[in-house]
Amino acid sequence: MGSGSDGGGALPLFETKEAKFKNAYRLFLISMFIGICMIWVYRITQILFDDDVEERLVWMLLFLSELWFGFYWVITKSARWNRVYRYAFRDRLSHRYEDKLPRVDIFVCTADPTIEPPMMVINTVLSVMAYNYPTDKLSVYLSDDGGSDLTFYALLEASVFSKHWLPFCKKFNIEPRSPAAYFSTKSNSVVDVEGLSSIKKLYEEMEHRIDTAANLGRIPEEIRTKHKGFSEWVSVTSQRDHQTILQVLIDGRNPNAVDIDGVALPMLVYLSRQKSPNHPHNFKAGAMNALLRVSSKISNGKIILNVDCDMYSNNSESVRDALCFFMDEQKSHDIAFVQFPQSFYNLTKNDIYGSSLSILTEVELPGMDGCGGPLYIGTGCFHRREVLCGKKYGTEFDVEYEDSVLINKVQEGASKLEETAKIVADCTFEEGTQWGKEMGLKYGCAVEDVITGLSIHCRGWKSVYFNPTRKGFLGVAPITLGQTLVQYKRWAEGNLQMLLSRYGPLQSYGVGRIKLGHRMVYCLWCIWAPNWLATLYYSVIPSLYLLKGIPLFPRVSIIPLF
Repeated sequence: MGSGSDGGGALPLFETKEAKFKNAYRLFLISMFIGICMIWVYRITQILFDDDVEERLVWMLLFLSELWFGFYWVITKSARWNRVYRYAFRDRLSHRYEDKLPRVDIFVCTADPTIEPPMMVINTVLSVMAYNYPTDKLSVYLSDDGGSDLTFYALLEASVFSKHWLPFCKKFNIEPRSPAAYFSTKSNSVVDVEGLSSIKKLYEEMEHRIDTAANLGRIPEEIRTKHKGFSEWVSVTSQRDHQTILQVLIDGRNPNAVDIDGVALPMLVYLSRQKSPNHPHNFKAGAMNALLRVSSKISNGKIILNVDCDMYSNNSESVRDALCFFMDEQKSHDIAFVQFPQSFYNLTKNDIYGSSLSILTEVELPGMDGCGGPLYIGTGCFHRREVLCGKKYGTEFDVEYEDSVLINKVQEGASKLEETAKIVADCTFEEGTQWGKEMGLKYGCAVEDVITGLSIHCRGWKSVYFNPTRKGFLGVAPITLGQTLVQYKRWAEGNLQMLLSRYGPLQSYGVGRIKLGHRMVYCLWCIWAPNWLATLYYSVIPSLYLLKGIPLFPRVSIIPLF
Protein backbone atom coordinates (compact mmCIF):
# COMPACT_ATOMS: atom_id res chain seq x y z
CA MET A 1 0.00 0.00 0.00
CA GLY A 2 2.93 2.32 0.61
CA SER A 3 4.46 2.17 -2.89
CA GLY A 4 3.97 5.01 -5.35
CA SER A 5 4.88 5.68 -8.94
CA ASP A 6 6.93 8.74 -8.05
CA GLY A 7 8.98 6.76 -5.50
CA GLY A 8 11.74 8.16 -3.37
CA GLY A 9 11.74 11.63 -4.96
CA ALA A 10 8.24 12.42 -3.68
CA LEU A 11 7.64 14.76 -0.77
CA PRO A 12 6.76 12.87 2.44
CA LEU A 13 3.12 12.41 3.40
CA PHE A 14 3.84 13.04 7.06
CA GLU A 15 6.44 14.71 9.24
CA THR A 16 7.78 13.93 12.71
CA LYS A 17 9.06 16.66 15.01
CA GLU A 18 10.72 16.28 18.39
CA ALA A 19 9.43 18.19 21.41
CA LYS A 20 10.93 21.63 21.99
CA PHE A 21 13.58 22.05 24.71
CA LYS A 22 14.00 18.29 24.89
CA ASN A 23 17.59 18.42 26.20
CA ALA A 24 16.73 21.02 28.85
CA TYR A 25 13.87 18.80 30.05
CA ARG A 26 16.16 15.77 30.21
CA LEU A 27 18.66 17.76 32.29
CA PHE A 28 15.83 18.68 34.65
CA LEU A 29 14.83 15.01 34.97
CA ILE A 30 18.41 14.01 35.77
CA SER A 31 18.60 16.64 38.52
CA MET A 32 15.30 15.39 39.93
CA PHE A 33 16.62 11.82 40.00
CA ILE A 34 19.71 12.96 41.91
CA GLY A 35 17.39 14.55 44.48
CA ILE A 36 15.41 11.30 44.78
CA CYS A 37 18.64 9.36 45.36
CA MET A 38 19.61 11.79 48.15
CA ILE A 39 16.26 11.12 49.84
CA TRP A 40 17.00 7.39 49.72
CA VAL A 41 20.47 7.95 51.22
CA TYR A 42 19.02 10.04 54.03
CA ARG A 43 16.40 7.42 54.84
CA ILE A 44 18.98 4.58 54.92
CA THR A 45 21.28 6.50 57.27
CA GLN A 46 18.42 7.25 59.66
CA ILE A 47 17.42 3.60 59.73
CA LEU A 48 20.96 2.50 60.55
CA PHE A 49 21.37 4.91 63.46
CA ASP A 50 17.88 4.74 64.97
CA ASP A 51 17.85 2.65 68.16
CA ASP A 52 14.06 2.62 68.59
CA VAL A 53 12.81 -0.65 67.09
CA GLU A 54 9.29 0.63 66.45
CA GLU A 55 10.50 3.81 64.76
CA ARG A 56 13.04 1.85 62.76
CA LEU A 57 10.25 -0.35 61.36
CA VAL A 58 8.18 2.69 60.44
CA TRP A 59 11.20 4.31 58.75
CA MET A 60 11.94 1.10 56.85
CA LEU A 61 8.40 0.96 55.50
CA LEU A 62 8.61 4.64 54.58
CA PHE A 63 11.85 3.90 52.77
CA LEU A 64 10.21 1.04 50.86
CA SER A 65 7.36 3.36 49.90
CA GLU A 66 9.82 6.01 48.74
CA LEU A 67 11.76 3.36 46.84
CA TRP A 68 8.54 2.40 45.07
CA PHE A 69 7.70 6.04 44.33
CA GLY A 70 11.17 6.52 42.88
CA PHE A 71 10.77 3.45 40.68
CA TYR A 72 7.34 4.63 39.56
CA TRP A 73 8.78 8.10 38.84
CA VAL A 74 11.43 6.57 36.58
CA ILE A 75 8.77 4.56 34.74
CA THR A 76 6.61 7.68 34.38
CA LYS A 77 9.44 9.78 33.00
CA SER A 78 10.36 7.10 30.47
CA ALA A 79 7.11 8.07 28.75
CA ARG A 80 8.29 11.68 28.57
CA TRP A 81 11.93 11.21 27.65
CA ASN A 82 11.54 11.31 23.88
CA ARG A 83 8.26 12.99 22.93
CA VAL A 84 7.49 13.36 19.21
CA TYR A 85 4.64 15.02 17.35
CA ARG A 86 3.24 14.04 13.95
CA TYR A 87 1.94 16.19 11.11
CA ALA A 88 0.06 14.87 8.06
CA PHE A 89 0.00 16.37 4.54
CA ARG A 90 -3.28 15.16 3.07
CA ASP A 91 -3.03 17.55 0.09
CA ARG A 92 -0.02 15.53 -1.08
CA LEU A 93 -1.96 12.32 -0.50
CA SER A 94 -4.82 13.56 -2.68
CA HIS A 95 -2.46 14.71 -5.39
CA ARG A 96 -0.68 11.35 -5.68
CA TYR A 97 -3.26 8.75 -4.67
CA GLU A 98 -6.79 10.12 -5.21
CA ASP A 99 -7.53 7.37 -7.73
CA LYS A 100 -5.77 4.67 -5.70
CA LEU A 101 -7.19 5.22 -2.23
CA PRO A 102 -7.84 1.92 -0.39
CA ARG A 103 -11.17 0.63 0.84
CA VAL A 104 -11.88 1.58 4.46
CA ASP A 105 -14.15 -0.41 6.79
CA ILE A 106 -15.50 1.41 9.84
CA PHE A 107 -16.62 -0.55 12.92
CA VAL A 108 -19.00 1.11 15.40
CA CYS A 109 -19.62 -0.91 18.55
CA THR A 110 -22.57 -0.74 20.93
CA ALA A 111 -23.74 -3.18 23.60
CA ASP A 112 -26.70 -1.83 25.56
CA PRO A 113 -29.58 0.30 24.21
CA THR A 114 -30.32 1.60 27.71
CA ILE A 115 -26.83 2.87 28.54
CA GLU A 116 -26.11 3.76 24.91
CA PRO A 117 -29.36 5.22 23.49
CA PRO A 118 -30.07 4.48 19.81
CA MET A 119 -30.04 8.20 18.92
CA MET A 120 -26.49 8.54 20.22
CA VAL A 121 -25.44 5.45 18.27
CA ILE A 122 -26.81 6.61 14.92
CA ASN A 123 -25.34 10.09 15.32
CA THR A 124 -21.94 8.41 15.49
CA VAL A 125 -22.81 6.23 12.48
CA LEU A 126 -23.96 9.23 10.42
CA SER A 127 -20.82 11.17 11.32
CA VAL A 128 -18.53 8.44 9.96
CA MET A 129 -20.70 7.86 6.89
CA ALA A 130 -20.16 11.52 6.01
CA TYR A 131 -16.34 11.40 5.84
CA ASN A 132 -14.73 13.32 2.99
CA TYR A 133 -13.79 10.11 1.22
CA PRO A 134 -14.97 8.27 -1.91
CA THR A 135 -18.24 6.66 -0.83
CA ASP A 136 -17.71 3.61 -3.03
CA LYS A 137 -14.65 2.80 -0.90
CA LEU A 138 -16.33 3.36 2.46
CA SER A 139 -18.27 0.72 4.44
CA VAL A 140 -19.80 1.20 7.89
CA TYR A 141 -20.64 -1.70 10.21
CA LEU A 142 -22.64 -1.38 13.40
CA SER A 143 -22.01 -4.19 15.88
CA ASP A 144 -24.96 -4.41 18.27
CA ASP A 145 -23.96 -6.76 21.06
CA GLY A 146 -27.22 -5.95 22.80
CA GLY A 147 -29.17 -7.54 19.95
CA SER A 148 -31.80 -4.80 20.19
CA ASP A 149 -34.49 -4.31 17.57
CA LEU A 150 -34.67 -0.68 18.75
CA THR A 151 -31.06 -0.14 17.68
CA PHE A 152 -31.75 -1.86 14.38
CA TYR A 153 -34.79 0.37 13.83
CA ALA A 154 -32.73 3.49 14.60
CA LEU A 155 -30.09 2.38 12.07
CA LEU A 156 -32.81 1.75 9.50
CA GLU A 157 -34.09 5.30 10.02
CA ALA A 158 -30.52 6.62 9.77
CA SER A 159 -30.04 4.84 6.44
CA VAL A 160 -32.96 6.83 5.03
CA PHE A 161 -31.90 10.12 6.61
CA SER A 162 -28.35 9.69 5.27
CA LYS A 163 -29.69 10.26 1.74
CA HIS A 164 -30.34 13.87 2.77
CA TRP A 165 -27.64 14.36 5.41
CA LEU A 166 -24.58 13.35 3.37
CA PRO A 167 -25.32 15.75 0.46
CA PHE A 168 -26.01 18.54 2.97
CA CYS A 169 -22.64 17.97 4.68
CA LYS A 170 -20.72 17.98 1.40
CA LYS A 171 -22.59 20.92 -0.12
CA PHE A 172 -21.88 23.24 2.81
CA ASN A 173 -18.68 21.50 4.01
CA ILE A 174 -19.96 21.52 7.58
CA GLU A 175 -18.18 20.37 10.75
CA PRO A 176 -18.90 18.36 12.82
CA ARG A 177 -20.94 15.87 10.82
CA SER A 178 -22.83 14.33 13.71
CA PRO A 179 -26.31 15.85 13.31
CA ALA A 180 -26.89 16.23 17.05
CA ALA A 181 -23.51 17.91 17.55
CA TYR A 182 -23.92 20.14 14.52
CA PHE A 183 -27.41 21.34 15.37
CA SER A 184 -26.28 22.17 18.90
CA THR A 185 -23.50 24.52 17.70
CA LYS A 186 -23.79 28.17 16.76
CA SER A 187 -21.78 27.68 13.58
CA ASN A 188 -24.82 26.45 11.67
CA SER A 189 -26.15 30.01 11.46
CA VAL A 190 -23.83 30.69 8.50
CA VAL A 191 -25.56 28.00 6.40
CA ASP A 192 -28.45 28.82 4.07
CA VAL A 193 -31.51 29.15 6.30
CA GLU A 194 -33.83 27.21 4.02
CA GLY A 195 -31.42 24.32 3.61
CA LEU A 196 -30.73 24.22 7.33
CA SER A 197 -34.35 24.35 8.42
CA SER A 198 -35.43 21.55 6.10
CA ILE A 199 -32.66 19.14 7.07
CA LYS A 200 -33.14 19.97 10.75
CA LYS A 201 -36.86 19.23 10.43
CA LEU A 202 -36.10 15.83 8.88
CA TYR A 203 -33.71 15.07 11.73
CA GLU A 204 -36.20 16.09 14.43
CA GLU A 205 -38.92 13.96 12.85
CA MET A 206 -36.58 10.97 12.78
CA GLU A 207 -35.54 11.64 16.37
CA HIS A 208 -39.19 11.77 17.45
CA ARG A 209 -39.98 8.41 15.82
CA ILE A 210 -36.95 6.72 17.38
CA ASP A 211 -37.52 8.19 20.84
CA THR A 212 -41.20 7.22 20.71
CA ALA A 213 -40.28 3.62 19.94
CA ALA A 214 -37.62 3.64 22.69
CA ASN A 215 -40.13 4.98 25.26
CA LEU A 216 -42.66 2.33 24.25
CA GLY A 217 -39.95 -0.33 24.45
CA ARG A 218 -41.09 -1.85 21.15
CA ILE A 219 -41.37 -1.16 17.45
CA PRO A 220 -44.92 -0.28 16.24
CA GLU A 221 -46.42 -3.10 14.17
CA GLU A 222 -46.95 -0.92 11.09
CA ILE A 223 -43.20 -0.26 11.01
CA ARG A 224 -42.19 -3.88 11.62
CA THR A 225 -44.08 -5.05 8.55
CA LYS A 226 -42.20 -2.64 6.26
CA HIS A 227 -38.77 -4.28 6.55
CA LYS A 228 -37.89 -7.97 6.47
CA GLY A 229 -35.12 -7.46 9.02
CA PHE A 230 -37.56 -7.25 11.94
CA SER A 231 -38.57 -10.87 11.36
CA GLU A 232 -35.18 -11.88 12.77
CA TRP A 233 -36.34 -10.93 16.27
CA VAL A 234 -39.24 -13.40 16.24
CA SER A 235 -36.85 -16.20 17.24
CA VAL A 236 -34.69 -14.14 19.64
CA THR A 237 -34.85 -15.61 23.14
CA SER A 238 -32.81 -12.93 24.92
CA GLN A 239 -29.87 -10.58 24.41
CA ARG A 240 -27.54 -13.43 25.43
CA ASP A 241 -29.21 -16.18 23.43
CA HIS A 242 -30.00 -15.54 19.78
CA GLN A 243 -28.93 -16.39 16.25
CA THR A 244 -26.74 -14.15 14.10
CA ILE A 245 -28.65 -11.15 12.80
CA LEU A 246 -27.00 -9.61 9.76
CA GLN A 247 -28.68 -7.03 7.54
CA VAL A 248 -27.17 -5.02 4.68
CA LEU A 249 -29.21 -1.81 4.96
CA ILE A 250 -27.37 0.03 2.18
CA ASP A 251 -25.71 -2.10 -0.46
CA GLY A 252 -22.97 0.13 -1.84
CA ARG A 253 -22.62 -2.07 -4.95
CA ASN A 254 -26.23 -1.51 -5.94
CA PRO A 255 -26.56 1.33 -8.49
CA ASN A 256 -29.85 2.31 -6.83
CA ALA A 257 -28.18 2.97 -3.46
CA VAL A 258 -27.76 6.71 -3.98
CA ASP A 259 -28.54 9.94 -2.12
CA ILE A 260 -30.96 12.65 -3.28
CA ASP A 261 -28.25 14.05 -5.58
CA GLY A 262 -27.68 10.68 -7.24
CA VAL A 263 -24.30 10.09 -5.55
CA ALA A 264 -23.51 6.58 -4.30
CA LEU A 265 -23.94 5.98 -0.57
CA PRO A 266 -21.46 4.10 1.64
CA MET A 267 -22.30 0.51 2.45
CA LEU A 268 -24.14 0.20 5.77
CA VAL A 269 -24.39 -3.11 7.63
CA TYR A 270 -26.05 -4.14 10.91
CA LEU A 271 -24.58 -7.10 12.81
CA SER A 272 -25.58 -8.78 16.01
CA ARG A 273 -23.39 -11.88 16.26
CA GLN A 274 -24.76 -15.16 17.53
CA LYS A 275 -24.74 -15.62 21.29
CA SER A 276 -25.33 -18.67 23.42
CA PRO A 277 -25.12 -19.25 27.19
CA ASN A 278 -22.98 -22.30 26.42
CA HIS A 279 -20.25 -20.34 24.66
CA PRO A 280 -18.18 -17.39 25.94
CA HIS A 281 -18.78 -14.24 23.93
CA ASN A 282 -15.58 -12.44 25.04
CA PHE A 283 -17.24 -9.03 25.24
CA LYS A 284 -15.97 -6.26 22.91
CA ALA A 285 -12.98 -8.32 21.70
CA GLY A 286 -15.35 -11.04 20.50
CA ALA A 287 -17.56 -8.48 18.77
CA MET A 288 -14.57 -6.93 17.00
CA ASN A 289 -13.31 -10.31 15.82
CA ALA A 290 -16.74 -11.16 14.44
CA LEU A 291 -16.74 -7.83 12.60
CA LEU A 292 -13.32 -8.61 11.14
CA ARG A 293 -14.57 -11.86 9.66
CA VAL A 294 -17.96 -10.59 8.48
CA SER A 295 -16.48 -7.50 6.83
CA SER A 296 -13.92 -9.66 5.02
CA LYS A 297 -16.84 -11.38 3.30
CA ILE A 298 -18.58 -8.15 2.31
CA SER A 299 -16.18 -5.26 1.69
CA ASN A 300 -12.73 -6.43 2.86
CA GLY A 301 -11.28 -2.94 3.35
CA LYS A 302 -7.51 -2.86 3.79
CA ILE A 303 -7.83 -0.21 6.50
CA ILE A 304 -10.13 -0.59 9.51
CA LEU A 305 -11.31 2.19 11.80
CA ASN A 306 -13.02 1.26 15.04
CA VAL A 307 -14.91 3.74 17.20
CA ASP A 308 -17.11 3.39 20.25
CA CYS A 309 -20.72 4.39 19.70
CA ASP A 310 -20.30 7.43 21.99
CA MET A 311 -17.29 8.81 20.04
CA TYR A 312 -18.62 10.65 16.99
CA SER A 313 -16.37 11.90 14.20
CA ASN A 314 -15.49 15.54 14.73
CA ASN A 315 -13.27 15.90 11.65
CA SER A 316 -14.35 14.77 8.19
CA GLU A 317 -10.70 14.56 7.06
CA SER A 318 -9.59 11.98 9.65
CA VAL A 319 -9.51 9.08 7.16
CA ARG A 320 -7.22 10.98 4.81
CA ASP A 321 -5.04 12.08 7.73
CA ALA A 322 -4.59 8.47 8.82
CA LEU A 323 -3.81 7.31 5.29
CA CYS A 324 -0.88 9.73 5.15
CA PHE A 325 0.82 7.46 7.69
CA PHE A 326 -0.08 4.25 5.86
CA MET A 327 0.81 5.32 2.32
CA ASP A 328 4.07 7.24 2.57
CA GLU A 329 6.55 5.69 0.12
CA GLN A 330 9.52 5.69 2.50
CA LYS A 331 8.29 5.59 6.10
CA SER A 332 4.99 3.67 6.19
CA HIS A 333 6.06 0.07 5.71
CA ASP A 334 6.25 -0.83 9.42
CA ILE A 335 3.27 1.22 10.69
CA ALA A 336 0.49 -1.04 11.93
CA PHE A 337 -2.01 1.42 13.36
CA VAL A 338 -2.64 5.14 13.82
CA GLN A 339 -4.12 6.09 17.17
CA PHE A 340 -6.11 9.32 17.64
CA PRO A 341 -6.61 10.68 21.19
CA GLN A 342 -9.77 10.29 23.21
CA SER A 343 -11.29 13.77 23.51
CA PHE A 344 -14.59 14.74 25.12
CA TYR A 345 -17.32 17.33 24.67
CA ASN A 346 -19.07 17.06 28.05
CA LEU A 347 -16.25 17.98 30.45
CA THR A 348 -17.15 20.07 33.48
CA LYS A 349 -15.61 23.52 33.88
CA ASN A 350 -13.10 22.48 36.54
CA ASP A 351 -12.73 18.82 35.45
CA ILE A 352 -12.17 17.84 39.09
CA TYR A 353 -11.82 14.13 38.30
CA GLY A 354 -9.30 14.57 35.49
CA SER A 355 -11.62 13.11 32.86
CA SER A 356 -9.94 15.10 30.09
CA LEU A 357 -6.91 12.76 30.29
CA SER A 358 -4.78 15.74 29.25
CA ILE A 359 -1.50 14.33 30.61
CA LEU A 360 -2.08 11.09 28.71
CA THR A 361 -3.02 12.73 25.41
CA GLU A 362 -0.61 15.67 25.43
CA VAL A 363 2.46 14.15 27.10
CA GLU A 364 2.54 10.40 27.64
CA LEU A 365 1.21 9.20 24.28
CA PRO A 366 3.61 11.48 22.33
CA GLY A 367 6.38 10.09 24.57
CA MET A 368 5.31 6.55 23.83
CA ASP A 369 5.26 7.41 20.13
CA GLY A 370 8.94 8.28 20.42
CA CYS A 371 9.69 4.89 21.98
CA GLY A 372 8.16 2.70 19.27
CA GLY A 373 4.53 3.65 19.16
CA PRO A 374 1.50 4.43 21.35
CA LEU A 375 -0.71 1.76 22.83
CA TYR A 376 -4.04 0.88 21.22
CA ILE A 377 -6.75 2.48 23.34
CA GLY A 378 -9.76 0.76 21.79
CA THR A 379 -11.42 3.62 19.91
CA GLY A 380 -10.46 6.22 17.32
CA CYS A 381 -7.85 3.87 15.87
CA PHE A 382 -7.04 3.01 12.24
CA HIS A 383 -5.52 -0.46 11.65
CA ARG A 384 -4.18 -2.37 8.70
CA ARG A 385 -6.56 -5.32 8.39
CA GLU A 386 -3.72 -7.78 7.82
CA VAL A 387 -2.02 -6.71 11.07
CA LEU A 388 -5.19 -7.06 13.15
CA CYS A 389 -5.62 -10.54 11.71
CA GLY A 390 -2.19 -11.65 12.90
CA LYS A 391 0.43 -10.76 10.30
CA LYS A 392 4.02 -10.41 11.55
CA TYR A 393 6.10 -7.58 10.15
CA GLY A 394 8.10 -8.69 7.13
CA THR A 395 6.22 -11.95 6.54
CA GLU A 396 3.53 -13.09 4.17
CA PHE A 397 -0.01 -13.04 5.50
CA ASP A 398 -2.00 -16.25 5.48
CA VAL A 399 -5.55 -16.14 6.84
CA GLU A 400 -6.89 -19.06 8.81
CA TYR A 401 -10.38 -19.27 7.41
CA GLU A 402 -11.50 -19.93 3.85
CA ASP A 403 -12.98 -17.60 1.25
CA SER A 404 -11.66 -14.44 2.90
CA VAL A 405 -11.39 -12.62 -0.43
CA LEU A 406 -13.82 -9.86 -1.29
CA ILE A 407 -17.19 -11.00 -2.57
CA ASN A 408 -17.82 -8.16 -4.96
CA LYS A 409 -19.97 -9.63 -7.68
CA VAL A 410 -22.74 -7.24 -8.59
CA GLN A 411 -25.06 -10.09 -9.50
CA GLU A 412 -24.80 -11.47 -5.95
CA GLY A 413 -27.54 -9.70 -4.03
CA ALA A 414 -27.52 -8.47 -0.45
CA SER A 415 -29.47 -11.51 0.74
CA LYS A 416 -26.80 -13.86 -0.59
CA LEU A 417 -24.09 -11.75 1.03
CA GLU A 418 -25.91 -11.92 4.36
CA GLU A 419 -26.23 -15.70 4.28
CA THR A 420 -22.57 -16.14 3.31
CA ALA A 421 -21.27 -13.81 6.00
CA LYS A 422 -23.51 -15.10 8.80
CA ILE A 423 -21.50 -18.30 9.01
CA VAL A 424 -18.37 -16.56 10.32
CA ALA A 425 -20.37 -14.80 13.07
CA ASP A 426 -21.56 -18.07 14.67
CA CYS A 427 -20.51 -18.49 18.29
CA THR A 428 -18.91 -21.87 17.42
CA PHE A 429 -16.85 -20.60 14.51
CA GLU A 430 -13.76 -19.77 16.59
CA GLU A 431 -13.49 -23.21 18.19
CA GLY A 432 -10.17 -24.81 17.33
CA THR A 433 -8.85 -21.66 15.67
CA GLN A 434 -6.34 -18.98 16.67
CA TRP A 435 -8.96 -16.22 16.95
CA GLY A 436 -8.46 -14.38 20.24
CA LYS A 437 -4.91 -15.76 20.47
CA GLU A 438 -2.75 -15.11 17.42
CA MET A 439 -5.54 -13.58 15.33
CA GLY A 440 -7.77 -10.62 16.02
CA LEU A 441 -8.13 -8.98 19.41
CA LYS A 442 -6.85 -10.91 22.42
CA TYR A 443 -9.24 -12.63 24.81
CA GLY A 444 -9.10 -13.06 28.56
CA CYS A 445 -8.26 -9.52 29.66
CA ALA A 446 -10.40 -6.52 30.58
CA VAL A 447 -8.11 -4.24 28.55
CA GLU A 448 -8.22 -6.30 25.37
CA ASP A 449 -7.28 -3.24 23.32
CA VAL A 450 -4.01 -2.54 25.19
CA ILE A 451 -2.91 -6.17 25.19
CA THR A 452 -3.71 -6.44 21.47
CA GLY A 453 -1.61 -3.36 20.74
CA LEU A 454 1.30 -4.82 22.74
CA SER A 455 1.13 -8.08 20.80
CA ILE A 456 1.21 -6.12 17.54
CA HIS A 457 4.34 -4.29 18.69
CA CYS A 458 5.88 -7.61 19.71
CA ARG A 459 5.37 -8.87 16.14
CA GLY A 460 7.72 -6.15 14.87
CA TRP A 461 5.24 -3.42 13.95
CA LYS A 462 5.21 0.21 15.05
CA SER A 463 2.34 2.59 15.60
CA VAL A 464 1.74 6.33 15.30
CA TYR A 465 -0.02 8.82 17.57
CA PHE A 466 -1.75 11.64 15.72
CA ASN A 467 -3.31 14.54 17.60
CA PRO A 468 -4.54 17.13 15.07
CA THR A 469 -5.60 20.66 15.96
CA ARG A 470 -9.22 19.79 15.20
CA LYS A 471 -9.90 16.67 17.23
CA GLY A 472 -10.72 13.60 15.21
CA PHE A 473 -13.31 12.22 17.65
CA LEU A 474 -15.35 13.58 20.55
CA GLY A 475 -17.08 11.42 23.12
CA VAL A 476 -18.70 11.24 26.52
CA ALA A 477 -16.42 11.33 29.57
CA PRO A 478 -17.28 10.18 33.10
CA ILE A 479 -18.06 13.38 35.00
CA THR A 480 -19.36 12.09 38.35
CA LEU A 481 -17.41 10.41 41.13
CA GLY A 482 -19.30 7.14 40.67
CA GLN A 483 -18.70 7.01 36.92
CA THR A 484 -15.04 7.89 37.36
CA LEU A 485 -14.46 5.20 40.00
CA VAL A 486 -16.05 2.54 37.81
CA GLN A 487 -13.89 3.58 34.84
CA TYR A 488 -10.65 3.75 36.83
CA LYS A 489 -11.39 0.45 38.56
CA ARG A 490 -11.77 -1.27 35.18
CA TRP A 491 -8.55 0.25 33.86
CA ALA A 492 -6.57 -0.58 37.00
CA GLU A 493 -7.78 -4.18 37.20
CA GLY A 494 -7.35 -4.78 33.49
CA ASN A 495 -3.81 -3.41 33.32
CA LEU A 496 -2.76 -5.34 36.43
CA GLN A 497 -4.24 -8.47 34.88
CA MET A 498 -2.20 -7.74 31.77
CA LEU A 499 0.99 -7.35 33.84
CA LEU A 500 0.50 -10.78 35.42
CA SER A 501 -0.46 -12.53 32.18
CA ARG A 502 1.90 -14.17 29.72
CA TYR A 503 1.48 -11.12 27.48
CA GLY A 504 2.77 -8.69 30.11
CA PRO A 505 5.57 -6.29 29.08
CA LEU A 506 7.86 -7.75 31.77
CA GLN A 507 7.21 -11.36 30.81
CA SER A 508 9.20 -13.37 28.29
CA TYR A 509 6.57 -12.55 25.63
CA GLY A 510 7.85 -8.98 25.41
CA VAL A 511 11.53 -9.52 26.21
CA GLY A 512 13.66 -9.20 23.10
CA ARG A 513 10.68 -8.26 20.93
CA ILE A 514 10.33 -4.61 21.87
CA LYS A 515 12.88 -2.17 23.27
CA LEU A 516 13.36 -1.75 27.01
CA GLY A 517 12.10 1.84 26.90
CA HIS A 518 8.93 0.72 25.14
CA ARG A 519 8.33 -1.99 27.72
CA MET A 520 8.87 0.53 30.53
CA VAL A 521 6.21 2.81 29.08
CA TYR A 522 3.71 -0.07 28.93
CA CYS A 523 4.52 -0.72 32.60
CA LEU A 524 3.38 2.81 33.42
CA TRP A 525 -0.24 1.67 33.29
CA CYS A 526 0.36 -1.94 34.33
CA ILE A 527 1.72 -0.95 37.76
CA TRP A 528 -0.89 1.72 38.34
CA ALA A 529 -2.99 -0.52 40.61
CA PRO A 530 -0.18 -1.63 43.02
CA ASN A 531 0.51 2.05 43.65
CA TRP A 532 -2.30 2.12 46.18
CA LEU A 533 -0.37 0.34 48.95
CA ALA A 534 2.57 2.75 49.10
CA THR A 535 0.26 5.73 48.66
CA LEU A 536 -2.04 4.67 51.50
CA TYR A 537 0.87 4.01 53.89
CA TYR A 538 2.58 7.30 53.04
CA SER A 539 -0.67 9.23 53.51
CA VAL A 540 -1.68 7.72 56.89
CA ILE A 541 1.40 6.82 58.95
CA PRO A 542 3.34 10.14 58.85
CA SER A 543 0.17 12.01 59.86
CA LEU A 544 -0.39 9.73 62.85
CA TYR A 545 3.22 10.04 64.00
CA LEU A 546 3.09 13.80 63.61
CA LEU A 547 0.21 13.86 66.11
CA LYS A 548 2.46 11.96 68.55
CA GLY A 549 5.26 14.48 68.03
CA ILE A 550 7.57 11.99 66.32
CA PRO A 551 9.13 13.46 63.12
CA LEU A 552 9.60 11.14 60.18
CA PHE A 553 11.06 13.73 57.84
CA PRO A 554 14.24 15.84 57.97
CA ARG A 555 14.15 18.91 60.22
CA VAL A 556 14.57 22.25 58.47
CA SER A 557 18.01 23.70 59.23
CA ILE A 558 18.59 27.44 58.95
CA ILE A 559 22.10 28.37 57.86
CA PRO A 560 23.03 31.86 59.22
CA LEU A 561 24.05 34.36 56.55
CA PHE A 562 26.38 36.36 58.85
